[in-house]
Amino acid sequence: MTEAARRSLWRVRDFRRYAGSDAVSKLGSEVSLVALPLTAALTLHASPFQVGLLTAAEMVAFLLVGLPAGAWVDRMRRRPVLVAADVVRALALLSIPAAAVLGVLGLPQMYAVALVIGLCTVFFDVAHQSYLPSIVGREDLARGHGALAANQSLAQLAGPGIGGWLVQALTAPIAVVADALSYAASALLLLGVRADEKPGGRGVRGGSRLWPEIAEGLRFVAGQPVLRRVAAVGALMMLSFGLWSATVPLYLVREVGTSPGTYGTLLSAGAVGGVAGAWLAPRIAARLGTGRAMYAAAWAATVCTAPLALTAAGPRLLILPVALAASGVATTVFSVAQGAYRQSICPPHLLGRLSATMRFLMWGPMPLGGLLAGTLGQLAGVRVAFWAACGAYTLAHLPVLLAPRIREVS
Repeated sequence: MTEAARRSLWRVRDFRRYAGSDAVSKLGSEVSLVALPLTAALTLHASPFQVGLLTAAEMVAFLLVGLPAGAWVDRMRRRPVLVAADVVRALALLSIPAAAVLGVLGLPQMYAVALVIGLCTVFFDVAHQSYLPSIVGREDLARGHGALAANQSLAQLAGPGIGGWLVQALTAPIAVVADALSYAASALLLLGVRADEKPGGRGVRGGSRLWPEIAEGLRFVAGQPVLRRVAAVGALMMLSFGLWSATVPLYLVREVGTSPGTYGTLLSAGAVGGVAGAWLAPRIAARLGTGRAMYAAAWAATVCTAPLALTAAGPRLLILPVALAASGVATTVFSVAQGAYRQSICPPHLLGRLSATMRFLMWGPMPLGGLLAGTLGQLAGVRVAFWAACGAYTLAHLPVLLAPRIREVS
């Protein structure tokens, strides 16, 4: 590809709308990442176990429908799936501030909304990743994934801070409105995408083909040694994320004593590294090759996350954003490299099932992390649960570090 062609990616109308919908949706999701657990903790006075259960409820859909979602998405056009998921998520989230205003909000409704959001997110994420090759072409997947990673990093940079200060100014349930509006805006942008795509699944009619199609996706991943290692890293990372999501709000707000605004700002400051990583990732992958980029990023992530457990009140509070920023560079480089690699080796008719299989293997442990965090927090204290989350993050990249031949992947 010529340099002029490379510079033209953002001039593609469909890509601008696709990436724009991704950016606004992720920004809203980061607001809810702060607002939902704080709604449970501050408004509903939930216990550590109840907060962990809320985290698990939002993530359990990856275990329940993670695999069949890929086969279903491969039978359909992706854009309608994306739009429908956005609309349902927006409506589900709007029920929270509505119930709060009426004085009837309770934890059962929070759990139900979390389940609906998680279910829609499974289908959205599978369809979203599978849609990208139809928009940018396989020759530009690394740059496309880099742009999506930049969206994620920018959302993590701005979203938690916005969410924290919205919670402080408006209360946590009302802050959720921002995420609902972001999903509505995402749906509107996606309606304008006109990329030519066709359902990729073979035998796309008839439920009898469902499980053989799922097995085809599993066999593809199982037959790829690099993908097996990447899936193991992802599983450990998402287990850590489940622990982290249920523990950090309670640790920083209740144990350390930060305000909701300060809590959100700390998380936002930690996302600076992700922005840098998204910019660096395509360049590092082009210079080192995919395998060496993944291996180097895994080492860097392990070193940078090690100090997280030392976070405490006072000057040591700064450890959290600094460590998160440093590790954000590495984890974003790793994410972009592995995403481009797996889509570059996958046949087009398997893209949805590849995404679903990897999501199932990688994201499936998240609800277990939430339950583990809630149990540890209830029985041993929030501080112990926080240490467990930090330790899990530090060890997450071991499957790649123990396989130096990954460096040979081109």
